[in-house]
Amino acid sequence: MDPSGTGVDTLNGEQSLRRRSHASHVDIAQAETTFNELSRQLSRRSQTAYPSGSGSIASTARGQDLEKGKELDEDEPFDLREYLTSSNDANQAAGIKHKHVGVTWEDLEVKVMGGADHKVSLAHAVINFFMTPLMWIWGVISSFLPSKQFTTRTILHKSSGVLKPGEMCLVLGCPGAGCSTFLKTIANQRDDYASVTGDVRYAGINAEEMAKFYKGEVVYNQEDDIHISTLTVAQTLSFALSTKTPGPNGRLPNVSRKEFDELVQDSLLKMLNISHTSQTLVGDEFVRGVSGGERKRVSIAEMMATRARVQCWDNSTRGLDASTALDFARSLRIMTDILGQTTFVSLYQAGEGIYDLFDKVLILDKGRQVYYGPPTEARAYFETLGYKPLPRQSTADYLTGCTDPNERQFAPGRSAHDCPSSPEGLENAFLVSPTYSDVQDSLDKFKVRMQTEKEDQEAFRAAVLADKKRGVSKKSPYTLGFTGQVRALTIRQFKVRLQDKFQLYTSFGIAITLSLIIGGAFFNLPLTAAGGFTRGSVIFAGMLTICLDAFGEMPMQMLGRPIVNKQTIYGFYRPSAVVIGNALADLPFSATRVLIFDIIVYFLPHLARSAGGFWTFHLFVYLAYLAMQGFFRTFGLLCVNFDSAFRLATFFVPNIIQYCGYMIPTFNMKRWLFWIFYINPLSYAWAGAMENEFMRITLTCDGDYVVPRNVPGITKYPDTLSDNQACTLFGATSGSDQIPGKDYLSVGYALDTADIWRRNLLVIIAFVIFFQVTQIVVIEYFRPKPPGSSVYIYAKEDADAKKRNTVLREKKAQRGEKEKAIEEEKPSSKDNTALLAHRKTFTWENLNYHVPVADGTKRLLHDVCGYVKPGTLTALMGASGAGKTTCLDVLAQRKNIGVVSGDILVDGRPLGSDFARGTAYAEQMDVHEGTATVREAMRFSAYLRQPAEIPIEEKNLYVEEMIELLELQDLSEALVFSLSVEARKRLTIGVELASKPALLLFLDEPTSGLDAQSAWNLVRFLRKLADQGQAILCTIHQPSSLLFESFDRLLLLESGGETVYFGDIGKDSHIIREYFARHGAQCPPNMNPAEYMLEAIGAGIAPRIGSRDWKDIWLDSPEYERTRADINAIKAHALSIPVPPEEVTSTYATSFLYQLETVVKRNNIALWRSPDYVFSRLFVHAFFSLFISLSFLQLGNSVRDLQYRVFGIFWLVVLPAIIMTQLEPLFIFNRKSSSRIYSPYVFAIAQLIGEIPYSILCAVVYWVLMVYPMGFGKGSAGLNGTGFQLMITIFMELFGVTIGQLVASISPSVQIAVLFNPFIGVVLAIFCGVTIPYPTLIPFWRDWLYQLVPYTRTLAAMLSTELHGLAIRCASDEFAIFNPPSNQTCGAWAGAFVSATSGYLDNPNDTELCRYCQYKVGDEFFVPLNISFDNRWRDAFILFSFFVFNIIVTIIASRFLRYAKR
Repeated sequence: MDPSGTGVDTLNGEQSLRRRSHASHVDIAQAETTFNELSRQLSRRSQTAYPSGSGSIASTARGQDLEKGKELDEDEPFDLREYLTSSNDANQAAGIKHKHVGVTWEDLEVKVMGGADHKVSLAHAVINFFMTPLMWIWGVISSFLPSKQFTTRTILHKSSGVLKPGEMCLVLGCPGAGCSTFLKTIANQRDDYASVTGDVRYAGINAEEMAKFYKGEVVYNQEDDIHISTLTVAQTLSFALSTKTPGPNGRLPNVSRKEFDELVQDSLLKMLNISHTSQTLVGDEFVRGVSGGERKRVSIAEMMATRARVQCWDNSTRGLDASTALDFARSLRIMTDILGQTTFVSLYQAGEGIYDLFDKVLILDKGRQVYYGPPTEARAYFETLGYKPLPRQSTADYLTGCTDPNERQFAPGRSAHDCPSSPEGLENAFLVSPTYSDVQDSLDKFKVRMQTEKEDQEAFRAAVLADKKRGVSKKSPYTLGFTGQVRALTIRQFKVRLQDKFQLYTSFGIAITLSLIIGGAFFNLPLTAAGGFTRGSVIFAGMLTICLDAFGEMPMQMLGRPIVNKQTIYGFYRPSAVVIGNALADLPFSATRVLIFDIIVYFLPHLARSAGGFWTFHLFVYLAYLAMQGFFRTFGLLCVNFDSAFRLATFFVPNIIQYCGYMIPTFNMKRWLFWIFYINPLSYAWAGAMENEFMRITLTCDGDYVVPRNVPGITKYPDTLSDNQACTLFGATSGSDQIPGKDYLSVGYALDTADIWRRNLLVIIAFVIFFQVTQIVVIEYFRPKPPGSSVYIYAKEDADAKKRNTVLREKKAQRGEKEKAIEEEKPSSKDNTALLAHRKTFTWENLNYHVPVADGTKRLLHDVCGYVKPGTLTALMGASGAGKTTCLDVLAQRKNIGVVSGDILVDGRPLGSDFARGTAYAEQMDVHEGTATVREAMRFSAYLRQPAEIPIEEKNLYVEEMIELLELQDLSEALVFSLSVEARKRLTIGVELASKPALLLFLDEPTSGLDAQSAWNLVRFLRKLADQGQAILCTIHQPSSLLFESFDRLLLLESGGETVYFGDIGKDSHIIREYFARHGAQCPPNMNPAEYMLEAIGAGIAPRIGSRDWKDIWLDSPEYERTRADINAIKAHALSIPVPPEEVTSTYATSFLYQLETVVKRNNIALWRSPDYVFSRLFVHAFFSLFISLSFLQLGNSVRDLQYRVFGIFWLVVLPAIIMTQLEPLFIFNRKSSSRIYSPYVFAIAQLIGEIPYSILCAVVYWVLMVYPMGFGKGSAGLNGTGFQLMITIFMELFGVTIGQLVASISPSVQIAVLFNPFIGVVLAIFCGVTIPYPTLIPFWRDWLYQLVPYTRTLAAMLSTELHGLAIRCASDEFAIFNPPSNQTCGAWAGAFVSATSGYLDNPNDTELCRYCQYKVGDEFFVPLNISFDNRWRDAFILFSFFVFNIIVTIIASRFLRYAKR
C-alpha cells in the first residue's frame, strides 16, 4: 500500500471523474493516465523486489507489513486499483498470459416448456401417480416414432450484441422481462430451458466448446445466497480458492499456492469490507452467522474467487446498503478495466453513481431487446420516441419505467397510439434506429477480428492451460485434478462435520442413548435355550437401529444439492468428487459413533465375550452401516424432493427388514419373493453377525423348552433332560441338553457358519463399493431438477373469485390517465388533523440491547432515541450489520432472547397487551402458507386481524383495494409458493396492510428485491397511507434520492447500533444535507444524499469523513437536544390528556370460535393443495401394508403362521414413527407462519382437525390391505373382530399424528424434532411386551415402562382379538418329538403335562415318536404374555386416552413454548 495515500486520492479522483455528467462516457484511457505516477512507483518497487523479473509480489507485501507494522496495514484503506494494477504488471512481467474474452450473441432466443396455467391438488397427484408408469411406457414407444414438437413459449426473443473485454453491460427490465434468463444464457447455463437458439461466442469460441472445456471461465451469480452455514467466511473462500489456485505456470515465480490464496482472500475480504467477519460462521435461518448483507458479499467474493473472465451478476446488490452497493459496482469497474473482464450486471435499483460506471446498457421488455447501446444516449433515445423527460428520476429508473405500462409517461401531446409502447413496438423501433446499426456494425467488426486475428482466443487457451495444476488433462475444464478435488472436499467436509457442534453432539448422544436402551432391554442374556431367540433379536435390533440411522442421509443429500450444483457450475470440482470426499470425511465420525454403539450393544447383553467375537461383530455392523448409508445417499441424489424420496424408501425399507432372514427364515419365504433376500445388504451383515455369535457358544436346554416337564402339581418327570424328553429349541438332539450354536443356526435359519468369511463379508464389502459407484453415476449423469419457479401455479377460480378478478381487470384497463392525474397532485397533509386526533405517538428512549455470546454478552444497540408520530413516514437506515433489523425487532416487541433496556412508550404510557394487535410487521423473510392464493393470504389476515365488528364484505373490498394497489391483479389466484421473489415481497406487505394497523406499521426492508419502479410505487403508497394518518417505521436499503425524499424523518445508525442522526429529512433532503455539511461532509449536488451520508459515516470501504466519530458529533449537536425535548413534550402532552375509560382489551381481534373456523378452513385447503404430503402418507400406508401382506398371504393355522400373524400385527406399531417423520416439518413451518394473528390454542387444534380426515383414510387403506390378504378374522371374534381392529388402526393413526405434533410443539426446529423420533420409536417398540416377551422382560422395565408404553395396549387389543379361539394345528416339522418310557403310550407319559400347560399330543395312543404341538388354540400364545381377551376394550380406550393426552400437551406447549428465537 502507498503510505502517502496517493492511491486513495487518485481512486477517489477517478470515481468522481466517472460520476460527471452523462455526456462524458467512462474513458478508461483517461482514467489510466491518472495512475502513471503510481504505476512507476509500483514498477520501481517490483524491480527492487526482483530485478530479474522473477520475484514474489506476496513476499513484497509481507516485507511491507514488517516495515510498517501490522496495525498500520489493517487501518489503512484498501485500494483495489493499486492492488490489481501492481499484480497485473507483475504477471505480465513474469510472462503470464492475459484472458480477454469478448462475448458476441446473434439472434439469441430462449424457449421454455409451454403453458403457465398449472393447477395443483390431491386429486391431480393421485391421477399423476397412476399415469406416470403409462407415460414412461409411452415415452419409450414414442422414442421410436417420428418426433412431435412440444408446445413451448418464448421468454427471450431474438437479441444480438457484442461486449468487448474490459466493458461492462447493465441489463435493465421490469420483473419478468427476462433479465435473469439473458444472464444465465450468456453464462452458458442452458439446462433450465427447452431450447436456446442463436450463436453465442466467447472470444470466437462457441458455446458447446466453452461448456465442455472452459465452463469455469463463464459464471453466473444468482440472486439467492446458497452456502454451507457451518463454515466460516474465511473457510468458504479458502475452499473456493483452493480449487481455483493456478498451477505453477499461472502464478508468479516463487509464489507458493498458500501465499497466492492468502493474498487473494485477504484482498477480496478487504475489497468487500468483510474482513471483520472472516472467523464468523456464514449461517442461515437456523444457524446464527453474518448479517444478510454480509452473506450477499460472501456470495460475491466466492464468485470472484473463480477468476472467471466472463461474469454475470444477477441483482447482486439485493440486501446491500447504498454505500456497499456502490463500492461493489466500483470494484467490478476496476476489475473489468485492469483484468480485461467482460461483465454483465442486472440491478433492480441502480442509482446514478452505479449507472455511470457502465459502458453499455441493455433494456428488455417481456423478453424483447428494446435498447442496447451507450448508457449516455439511452435517456435521449426514449425521449425521442415520445416519452416524457423526467430529469429528477434516476436514469436506470426512467429507462425501466418506459417499459412499464403502469408507470410510463408520454410527452405532452403524445400517447400510446402514436408512440411505440408495446414490447413489439419498442423492439421494432430499436431495430430501425441508428443505435442498432452501430451495434450490428460493432458486432460484425468484432466477429471478423476474432476470426482473423485469434490473438485473444489463443492467449485465453494458453492462460487456461497454464492455470492447470501439473497432471491435469488439457481437455479437463477444471484447474485442479480429481485427487486434488477429493482432497479439498474431504478437508472441507471434515471441517463442516467438526464445526456443526449440534449435529455432532446429537448424533453421538442418540447413538449412545439407543445403545443403552437396546443393551438394557436385553441385559445379561443367559446361555440357555431362553437366550437363543433373544440373542438373534439383539443382533437384529442393534444392526437395524444403527443402519436406519443412515436414513437421515436422504434429506441431507437434497439440502446439499443446490451448493453442489452452484460450485460445479463454477468449475470448482467434478460432482463425483463430492461423493468420495463426503465418504472419506465421514469415516472418522461414523466409525467412532458405531464403535461406541457396538461396545454397549455387544457387552451389555453378554454376547460371546472374546476380542475376535467383538471385532468381527463390529466389522459386520459397520460395513452394513456404510452400505445402507450409500443406499440412502443414492436415493437422496435421485429424488427431486423429500416426499418422493420418502415414497421410494417405502418400497425398500419394509422389504429390507422382512427379508433379512430373521423374521422369515429363507426356507419359509414365498418362492416368488425370496430373491429379495439375496439382493439385501442387511441379510449378509445379519447372517455374518449371527454366525460370528453362535459359532462361539453352546446353549443349554432347560425350563419351558423341555417337554414334558414338571409344572406346579406334577413331579413325575426327571429334573434334567432325559431320553424320554425333548428340547423344543432348533438344533436340539434327543437326550442331550447341549445345543451347539452352529446347529441352532443351521436348523432355525438355514445359516452355515462356514459362509461368514467366504460369502457374507465379501458380499457386504461389494455392496459398500457398489453404492459408492451408484452415487458417482447418479450425481454425474442424473441431475433431478425441482419444478421450475418460472411457472406460476394457479388455484381453480370459484364464482366469487371470477367476478372479483373481472372487476380488477376492468379497473386495470381503465387506469391509465386517471392514475397519471393523481400522480400530478401533491399529497396534502393539511386536512388530516381530524384523522390524527385519535392516533397515538410511539416513542423510545435510551434503548439498549444486549445478546448472549460465547464469551459473555454483546451490545447491539446503544442509547437509541426517537419517535414516530401519526401521519409520518420514518426511515431507519445504516450500513449492513449496523443493527437496523435488530432495532425494528426490539421496537416491535419481537425479540425474545437477550436483554432490552430503555423506555418504549405509546402516548407516554407502557405498552399494553393489545400492542401486537395495533401493529403490523412486514418481515424481511417472506414466510407464508405456500398453498394459499394471494387473495386468500390477504383475506386471512384481514378476517383475523381487523376488528370483528367490521362486516366480511367490507374486509373483502379492502383486500381487493390492496391487490390493486400492489399490482397483484394478475396473480390473485396464484399459489404463494410459485411466486417470484418480488411478488412475494409485495404479498408480505399486502398481508400486513390488510390488517389495518391502528397504531404503527413496521416494515423491514420492503424494497429489497423489488425493481426501482415497484419500490417507488410501494413508497408512494406508504406515503399515501401516512397522509391518511398511519404511523410508519421502515428500514430501507439503496433508496434513490426521489425515494429518500418521500420520508419525513430518518433514524441513521452506524456499526455497533450507535445513533448518527435522528430528525427531519426536508425537501430535496436539505435538512440532512445541511447537518452533514455543517460537520465537514458536503454532499455533491449530483450525488444521492442517501448514498453519500452512508459513505460519509464510513459504512463502505472508504474511510469516514472527518476525524471525529459521527455518533459523538450527534450527541453534542443541538439536533440531539431537540430530539430529547420533542420526546419529553410528546410524553407530557399525552399524559395531560385523561385516559379513556378502561376498555376490555383482548390480545386478538376476533373470537376464539371465529379464529378456529377460519384457521381450520385454511388448513383444509392447504392440505388438499399439498398433494405431495397427503399422497405420500396415503402411498406409504398402502405400500407398507401391501408389502407385508405379500409376505404373509392367506395365513393358515400352523404355529409358524401364528408367529406370522403376530409379526403382521406388530408392523402396525411402526406406523407412528413414519407419520412423525412426515408431519413434524409441516407443523413447525405452520407454527412459524402463524405468529400473532390467532391464538396458539387455535393453531394446535386446527392442525389436528385438518389431519383427521386423511388419517382415517390412511388407516382404512392400511387395514384393508392388512386384514384381507393375510386372512385375519378366523378366530372366535370373526368379522366383528376385524371391525374392532379397524378401530385400533384408526386410534394408532391418530396417536401417530398427535405424538408427531407433540414432539414438533416442544421442538424449536425440524432438526431437533427429528432427533426424538428414533428414541421414541425404539423405546415404544422394544418395551411393548412382544419384541422381548413379557415373561423374559427384566422386572425393572416390566414394572413401569412396559405399563407406560401405548403400544402395549395396541398389541394386547389386536393380538387377543385375532388369536382368541383360533385353532392351531402344527405342521409336520413343528412338532416336538420324544419317545415315552417303554410300555407307555404317549398319552400316559405326557398327558398330565399337556393337561396342566398348553398344546396337544397329535398321537396320544402311540408308544414311540410322540408328536407334541406347543399350542392348541391362539389364547395359549397370548395369555403368558400378560394379554387378556376380556380386557381388549379397556386396552383400546387406554390407547385412545394417550391420543387425548397428546392433544392436551400439544395445545399447552403451543401456548407456552414460542420458539421464534430472534
